[in-house]
Amino acid sequence: MKKLFLIAAAVSMTAVSAFAQAQAGADRQLPAGWDELTGPDFKLAVEQAEGVCVIPMGVVEKHGPHMPLGTDVFSAREVARRAVADEYAVVYPFYFVGQIHEAKQQPGTIAYSPELVYRMLEETCEEISRNGMKKIILNNSHGGNTTFLEYFCQSQLAARKDYVVYLFQPSVDRETAQRIRELRKSETGGHADEVETSTLIVAKPDLMRMETVNDESGEDLNRLDVPNLYTGIWWYAKYPNHYAGESSGASVELGEVALAQKSAQLAEVIRTVKRDADALKLQDEFFRQSDEPLKTPIW
Repeated sequence: MKKLFLIAAAVSMTAVSAFAQAQAGADRQLPAGWDELTGPDFKLAVEQAEGVCVIPMGVVEKHGPHMPLGTDVFSAREVARRAVADEYAVVYPFYFVGQIHEAKQQPGTIAYSPELVYRMLEETCEEISRNGMKKIILNNSHGGNTTFLEYFCQSQLAARKDYVVYLFQPSVDRETAQRIRELRKSETGGHADEVETSTLIVAKPDLMRMETVNDESGEDLNRLDVPNLYTGIWWYAKYPNHYAGESSGASVELGEVALAQKSAQLAEVIRTVKRDADALKLQDEFFRQSDEPLKTPIW
């Protein structure tokens, strides 16, 4: 009898210990980074994220003479890091496969073929979905990706999916725009400029080379005069140094303003996506109708 009591007590203590460990796991803060999670924690993270994954996207390209080649991804990841601290979601690892053919003449650029760029993102989304996350937010910090990502989202309707891809398109509110104007010391920009430089001073200060900021010109050379026309060489015609603007006035304060505004919007977008029950339902309805034979009138 005493032996049975000891066995029952041991089983009971084991159950209590397992429950305590489970509670400890539930109470502790899970990492948001996909690559920072353990296998068992990943399952918990998918539940805590309510099936939402953010892909911070950029490319590897030159950013003037003073910024790291990974600037776009560093910036996108910093925005995501701040956003998920406010509204939890899983953040995909360092993603740099994007459209950057316009910078192939610059050292350090990694420009993949259009086919691979599309296929890589497509299969990445498929793998995210296979791992249980059916709501995928693209958080892009590279201007050269914009039209590609809009096309990618539109082409999700080409074949049935069990997940939805959302493209985060941040805007600048009036108050933030005014604050940025007040803090800026230059009037123009667009790539490795004062604002972008400021965000990296905050996100990756150890990688910045501000002493070289004026070693090259970011002036618009405007070497192509073809009104009402678009051609792929337009960026090179304007900015052969792959630098648009003047950045010596960059500051931590300006960087914080730009990052705070964008990360707050992304946090709200994550909340919106978690609540969204319509996109996938409408997508399924669309595919059901598109799979049916077209009913054309007989005259």
